[in-house]
Amino acid sequence: MKARLIFPTLALALAGCASTGGVPAEDNAELVRQATAAETAFAQSMADRDLDAFASFIADDAIFSPGPNTLRGKAAVLAAWSKYFDGEQAPFSWRPETVVVSAAGQLAATKGPVFDPSGKPIAEFRSTWRREPDGRWKVVFDDGTCLCKPQGAQ
Repeated sequence: MKARLIFPTLALALAGCASTGGVPAEDNAELVRQATAAETAFAQSMADRDLDAFASFIADDAIFSPGPNTLRGKAAVLAAWSKYFDGEQAPFSWRPETVVVSAAGQLAATKGPVFDPSGKPIAEFRSTWRREPDGRWKVVFDDGTCLCKPQGAQ
């Protein structure tokens, strides 16, 4: 008799997840909002010149690929990026324009423009975020594409 009650209840619970293949659509929208807020706060840490806040968004096992040299681990990322926190003005800024969260709700992809201090777009960043067991989002992969003209181009 108990088995008859369990299966309909399980079917109803799973039906609520059908829209995104794992996380109900309304919850996925909330996770997108959270991931967007995390990326925005991450960018704000650069504007605020706050290396500690910046560090709080980076996973211990993060991989940043800023060109030919891949940075592996939070310590390597912070060692390389600390120079960007010297001085009163940030050398660049960024903002998320596209944010998507996986159906399971554990990963998010963010991308958007990177600007020089005058506000001119100079690159596009792409980051992958992981939702930690405590609910906080941390960057696990980060790279970008320069919008620069190839050498010799007019």
